[in-house]
Amino acid sequence: MLAYIFRRLLLIIPTLLGILIINFIIIQAAPGGPVEQMIAKLEGFEGATSRIAGGGAEVSVAGSNYRGAQGLDPALIKEIEQMYGFDKPAPERLWIMIKNYARLDFGDSFFRDAKVIDLIIEKMPVSISLGLWSTLIMYLVSIPLGIAKATRHGSHFDVWTSSAIIIGYAIPAFLFAILLIVLFAGGSYLDWFPLRGLTSNNFDELSTTGKLLDYFWHLVLPVTALVIGNFATMTLLTKNSFLDEINKQYVVTAKAKGLSPNRVLYGHVFRNAMLLVIAGFPSAFIGIFFTGSLLIEVIFSLDGLGLMSFEAAINRDYPVVFGTLFIFTLLGLVVKLIGDLTYTLVDPRIDFDSREH
Repeated sequence: MLAYIFRRLLLIIPTLLGILIINFIIIQAAPGGPVEQMIAKLEGFEGATSRIAGGGAEVSVAGSNYRGAQGLDPALIKEIEQMYGFDKPAPERLWIMIKNYARLDFGDSFFRDAKVIDLIIEKMPVSISLGLWSTLIMYLVSIPLGIAKATRHGSHFDVWTSSAIIIGYAIPAFLFAILLIVLFAGGSYLDWFPLRGLTSNNFDELSTTGKLLDYFWHLVLPVTALVIGNFATMTLLTKNSFLDEINKQYVVTAKAKGLSPNRVLYGHVFRNAMLLVIAGFPSAFIGIFFTGSLLIEVIFSLDGLGLMSFEAAINRDYPVVFGTLFIFTLLGLVVKLIGDLTYTLVDPRIDFDSREH
């Protein structure tokens, strides 16, 4: 097992490298980089000033020369390219980025006047809070509900819960978030929960118990919206996985030996059925951790990694884009490895080493 873990950890390195290179190539082909955006801003601002001053006259704004229809001074353009590191050819920039990332140096943001690693650390608590608690609650709800539906397949309970699951699957999480705000955050009815932020303004003045209560108080609505919008798939996956195992011959044999239903379900069916559910954990966690929480962060004014990554992509803030890409990829690979290792806890018969031999 240790040898398997070591090999998987070594495979993370070329995987990260390949993902960075592919995205770097894609970025080079994308129009409207930081240099072009800065030039457009300067030309737009200075061009407007030029027209106010009387048209094609030469004016000087912010220490740069705008020459009417000729645009900006080439020396200024070269200075902008050097400022963003685009004065070097693409292969050299890629090599510099890889060397820096090997030292976990993600550089500085183009537009936020801060180091990328500091921005990631600053935003991480929000994203971890949303991803961790949403995934945990989703599994705690989906697995028991899926098992109950499988054991009561075709009953009124199964029909009514399926109706609720279909509604939850059909309505996006951000619509549930808006509904929760209207109902419980002072929208039109009740004002029980805060509308914005992860903590209150007086958080530092509260006691330890008060800080915990305040923290979870702010998380109730965003986590609820994420859970309602994402638990349907996991519930149906659990139900179908258990139904498939319940109908197999070894279950019939176990029942014929006189074992109780709970002993058959949790002693024999559970381990086999849970393998498929566990396989979906990494994608579920990463999905909620990043893409699934973007709109939730916007709606509840939670400044996390999802919102920061989206704004960085829109603004072409490449150091932040690649820094967050590196972190999310690394996190996804590590969580995937943990998910594979969890197989052995659920079913000790699984042995990765013997399978490879």
